Amino acid sequence: MVRTFACRLRYYEEQQLITPGRSFNGYREYEEGHVDRVLQIKGLLDAGLPTRIIGQILPCLDKPRSIYFDHPTPEMLAVLEREHKNLTQRINCLTRNRDSIAEYLHTVRGVVADPS
Repeated sequence: MVRTFACRLRYYEEQQLITPGRSFNGYREYEEGHVDRVLQIKGLLDAGLPTRIIGQILPCLDKPRSIYFDHPTPEMLAVLEREHKNLTQRINCLTRNRDSIAEYLHTVRGVVADPS
């Protein structure tokens, strides 16, 4: 797990998403702010955004879950609109599944409670 995490950090650095400091012996030094930045990057990647768009978004992040763009590119808008649509579809699917399970549980509990 540590190796995977280290590889991920190096990948983020290669993509210029984070820039750790360096110690006198060349080791990377991460600050507390890097933890929040890595969590933001992971969240954006999990949402399906490519690293090239994340690189454009990161300077606009003033706090977790808050994005502000002065001049969004057409590509960025298209990616965000597509992701918004995908998330809405996933939410709708999850809502239908949740409602189906709730209905099933209600029915089963009614049958178990009334063994006649």
